[in-house]
Amino acid sequence: MVKLIETNLQDCFILEPDKFGDDRGYFCPYFIQKNLNKLGIKFEGIVQANRSKSLKGVVRGLHFQKDPKCQAKIVEVINGSAIDVVVDIREGSPTYGNSTSVLLTPDNNRLLFVPRGFAHGFISLEDNTIFQYLVDNDYAPDLEGGIYWDDPELGIDWLGMFDEYGINTPLTSEKDAKHKVLSKSPKYFKYNK
Repeated sequence: MVKLIETNLQDCFILEPDKFGDDRGYFCPYFIQKNLNKLGIKFEGIVQANRSKSLKGVVRGLHFQKDPKCQAKIVEVINGSAIDVVVDIREGSPTYGNSTSVLLTPDNNRLLFVPRGFAHGFISLEDNTIFQYLVDNDYAPDLEGGIYWDDPELGIDWLGMFDEYGINTPLTSEKDAKHKVLSKSPKYFKYNK
């Protein structure tokens, strides 16, 4: 089974799958489609699985993919640690423009479900952090989108995270530095109840 924990964002959930272990280690069936279906999570099944490896202080995001190839994601950290950040960018949503952040490590047994219509990113807290994404739609580079990761209107406490984890200078890509803030970005997604 999977324990579902609500976040402050409509339709975005922390998932804690069962973990069975002893002094030799553990076994964790972390993705079972029928369990997600029972919980009412709208995930169309795994179409692609991705991994990224990051140095300490790397900030990736805030990314999304536009229709008709938008993606829902189930994300986890399989080595190192990261704080995952998600922003609801569905126009008309009760949590539009709000964000949540979740610490992900291999030991805390947490995954995050990021629905379609959300921008997603993370900060790597250790060297060699390996981040894994299960996505329910194909990658379409011509439909990539993003909002500026340090958009002051979003109120994401990046500075607090940097201070807490000893990060002096965040490492970002040129592409991520060029994204617009949410208020100046086109509205690609509509909230559907």
